[in-house]
Amino acid sequence: MRIPLDRRSHKAVYLQIRDRISRLIESGALKPGDKLPSIRSLAEGTNVNKLTVLEAYSVLEAEGLVHARQGSGYFVSTPPLPLNQTQSTFAPPQEAIVTEQQGGWFYNLYMASLSAKEYPDIIDFSNGFSQVCEAKDLPRVARRAVKQVGDVLFNYDLPQGLLALRQQIARLLIQRGLEVTPDNLIVTNGSKQALSLAIHYYVKPGDWAIVECPCYHGVLAILSELGVRAIGIPMTPEGMNLELLEQYLHTHRPKLIYTVSTLHNPTGITTSQAHRQQLVRLAERYGCPILEDNAYEGLNFDPVPAPIKALDKNHIVTYLGTFSKTLMPGIRVGYMVSTGQHYQPLLERKLLHDLHVSTVSQAIVSEYLASGNYRRHLAHLQTKHLERRNMMLSALERYFPSQVAWTLPNGGTFIWVQLPPGAPMPEICQEALAQKILVAEGKPFFPDFQGYPAMRLNFSLTPEAIETGVSTLGNILKRYI
Repeated sequence: MRIPLDRRSHKAVYLQIRDRISRLIESGALKPGDKLPSIRSLAEGTNVNKLTVLEAYSVLEAEGLVHARQGSGYFVSTPPLPLNQTQSTFAPPQEAIVTEQQGGWFYNLYMASLSAKEYPDIIDFSNGFSQVCEAKDLPRVARRAVKQVGDVLFNYDLPQGLLALRQQIARLLIQRGLEVTPDNLIVTNGSKQALSLAIHYYVKPGDWAIVECPCYHGVLAILSELGVRAIGIPMTPEGMNLELLEQYLHTHRPKLIYTVSTLHNPTGITTSQAHRQQLVRLAERYGCPILEDNAYEGLNFDPVPAPIKALDKNHIVTYLGTFSKTLMPGIRVGYMVSTGQHYQPLLERKLLHDLHVSTVSQAIVSEYLASGNYRRHLAHLQTKHLERRNMMLSALERYFPSQVAWTLPNGGTFIWVQLPPGAPMPEICQEALAQKILVAEGKPFFPDFQGYPAMRLNFSLTPEAIETGVSTLGNILKRYI
């Protein structure tokens, strides 16, 4: 492959290589499945450093134009499948769920998904994390990170986290439209710890709390353990039903609103700027704090509105994020943005929990952010997730009964599938498991398991797993619906 380079150009050499290969792919000169020259041969042929070629290939991979096969090199990728469906068919019943009992299945679902990893032939659609598991740069990043914090490892550190990491997170959030300083941030052991800290701070046993319906079942478990009563406000295709929300803000005077505004778990819905503004107005009118949990932010395919916290002028919103969903689950680094009078009490609670997050984990995340590797990693995940979301949507259209509806997420990891009333979900899930398909049944995502028949499907699995799993599920559903 001949790639002419202009050494006098202001454009970096690796970008010139990227542009040339990109044009060859777009023109059809390089076809899906074609192998690119090895890094060494292209470096020798263009008289550049091998790292320059690797950087060019990494950008092409992040853009979804090529992919790496371990031990074989880089190959031209197959374009995403076109979709017939352009609008979501999700149309759930609009009835609130008011209950003093919460779900208690979080442990069971978590352990079932972990157990599935022991059986590689099981297709696990229930997992809550991206299954695009690639961190080839981790050893190199980790070595640099540990070297930079070597002295700190022999001492305790600040409960709010390493200053360098908080500075990097602040820059990341500013890019997303949220004006924040390192002094507004508390680094936590994943967003799960941040959830627990915030919920225990804002509510006490016997209080009412608003949750979306369906919602992340881990929150229902925390509320249940604390003895907090839940009001489940149904989701619409645009987000939480705000008319019903105002009704229950007026009648029950809840002490907290829990919401996932971007790439909602489990539906994948992202709310509009207008929806976010109205939610803040309602919270301010009734004096009810908002806990905004955007664990999947960064996995969006298109731009999304700034977080609800960006609209907060009265310190009524606490924002949570994490790197477990976007970098690697085992890193266990999340964060909380709190302002005004709430910051110090939350920080003191964090100190009582565990002093501070692992310094090594914080340093690794900080190095990922500072080096630009995190940005490239996110771009790669977004490309892979878009391809696989489209594959799953195509498979749903081909294999699922026409009575079944689903959401059309603009990113994240999940598609929420709504089944007709009366569909026997326990039997469906049991038969699926017998055929080595594990799904997350919908009931645990509703307060007191009072929701409609549904399932949450992780679309980030391999194309082969998606095709086999969805076709098998489709055959099962056709026998019950």
